[in-house]
Amino acid sequence: MQDRVQAMQVFLRVAELQSFTAASVALDLSKTYVSTLVQQLENHLGSRLLQRTTRRVQLTQDGQLFYQRCKDLLAEFDEVESLFQQQNTEVAGRLRIDMPTVMARSLLFPKLSQFLALYPKVEFEVSCTDRKMDLVAEGFDCVVRVGAVEDLGLIAKTLPSMPLLNLASPAYLAKFGTPIHPDELTGHQLVHYAPHFAHRDCYFEYLDAGKLNQRTMAAAITVNNTDAYATACLAGLGIIQAPIGGVRHLLESGQLQQILPAWRAPAMPVSMLYPHRRHIPVRLRLFMQWFESELNSYLTQAEPAI
Repeated sequence: MQDRVQAMQVFLRVAELQSFTAASVALDLSKTYVSTLVQQLENHLGSRLLQRTTRRVQLTQDGQLFYQRCKDLLAEFDEVESLFQQQNTEVAGRLRIDMPTVMARSLLFPKLSQFLALYPKVEFEVSCTDRKMDLVAEGFDCVVRVGAVEDLGLIAKTLPSMPLLNLASPAYLAKFGTPIHPDELTGHQLVHYAPHFAHRDCYFEYLDAGKLNQRTMAAAITVNNTDAYATACLAGLGIIQAPIGGVRHLLESGQLQQILPAWRAPAMPVSMLYPHRRHIPVRLRLFMQWFESELNSYLTQAEPAI
């Protein structure tokens, strides 16, 4: 078949978007041409890669295997092409990434124009979630996660850890008082963050002489979203223990105040996850290096005054 590389690129886009129509729009190709290329690829391989229904397109079992191999092959093809690239403007391609909303808002988006100025031919698709995802099935090049990461069969690159701060709103402190020691937390309440509402344990964590302590506390509200977590604190509903990355602007503006600075929870690990490959595309490697540098710079800034 002609232009097998293009056929694989089209197949990947259809699989990721689960739609021939959406893929044709994204690739600026006719839907008929997209469908023809995928059909020719299936005929060439002698296997059905996509299950077509009136509502969506899904990978078959063979399609799932071919999808990952196809991504690896195209990544290696990009790597070979880039061996002789000397100019930043020649680094090109699409990067699909995912990270928590607060990290994208406070770090990625304000700085991304600098990366694009260096590599103007790189295109980004940015998803903002806190949920677990299948990088392969959903077509992501990498995801950034704050907190412990389960072994998902992925490569995990460790990034600088994110300090946790104890925070409350001025209105909350005016009503309940400002504690200066964990023993003074009696009568106070937390905003409880739990990915699943069935998880009811609610406690204030802090290190004391290197030992982790957990103090059980009441919570008037439980949330499962990082934006809601900060918003509930702003509304005076309780104390939160949040990564500095998402609250620095709230501290600087005085909307939240830091409390108990000597009794913090351990810093949260930050990881960048990506599928196992023998060769990482140049654009992905450059982005990971850039993002790690920007995160490190962000975290080494002086903390706002208490």
